Amino acid sequence: MTDYLIKATAFDGMIRAYAARSTQTVEEARRRQDTWATGSAALGRSLTITAMMGAMLKGDQTLTAKIEGNGPLGAIVADGNARGEVRAYVVNPHVDFDLNPQGKLDVARAVGVDGNLSVVKDLGLKDHFTGQVPLVTGEISEDFTYYLTHSEQIPAAVGAGVLINPDYTVLAAGGFIVQVMPEADEDIVDQLEKDIETLPAISKLIEQGYAPEDILHQLFQQTEVNIHEQLPIQFRCQCSKERVERAISSLGNEDIQTMIDEDHGAEANCHFCNETYYLTVDELENLKHTTREN
Repeated sequence: MTDYLIKATAFDGMIRAYAARSTQTVEEARRRQDTWATGSAALGRSLTITAMMGAMLKGDQTLTAKIEGNGPLGAIVADGNARGEVRAYVVNPHVDFDLNPQGKLDVARAVGVDGNLSVVKDLGLKDHFTGQVPLVTGEISEDFTYYLTHSEQIPAAVGAGVLINPDYTVLAAGGFIVQVMPEADEDIVDQLEKDIETLPAISKLIEQGYAPEDILHQLFQQTEVNIHEQLPIQFRCQCSKERVERAISSLGNEDIQTMIDEDHGAEANCHFCNETYYLTVDELENLKHTTREN
């Protein structure tokens, strides 16, 4: 089944909601990063939430979310845009633990509870928007909930989950974001809190075949859900050999000559997709000449 997310409203527009199925996208990230089970859960939750936050953007706007905890996983970095394209990486992919006391993958132990969540948005303006909050649990979803509520000043609830097969592949992944608009009254907020508390685990719903629409209908059983847009989600990296060449060209002739003399070529690896690009001596010579002409 193809990954996608939906944008919707409930309670006559007083609640804005997003829901996503991201199983294939998270599996692609896992495959490229070679993450172990707990690392895959942390990476997948971050990727799924970033995809939904990217859907809040417009046009060519982009965002980068970075989770930096004190756990062994190291930093998690995820990029997203308004077209449903996402990518992510984790510094130390080979992290795994026994299940936590709740019988779930111990993401908080892998991420750590001391650290920060930061979000940088490129909105096409002169300066980027940057928000940062401390981690509250290291479980990812709660941390993004805190970020949206305190940094962007929109009360929100975020949920994301990933189920992992015994062979470490991704069985199911998805999530939701619910935002409360200023005009929403306390009765709606109270009802929403109760509905979220009783909602089954998102990853379990995805495993059972629930589509994003089904998730929101399950969440908002007391009101009508109005779906406004459906957006495909996919793992897509912006790296290319041409980008590598441009980066090397910017170094100048002296540094390029050092690569030729000492390394007999150049090699660059993308953190996000793990693609490796190679440049021969002749290609470096051409870049050096291009630098001279400039």
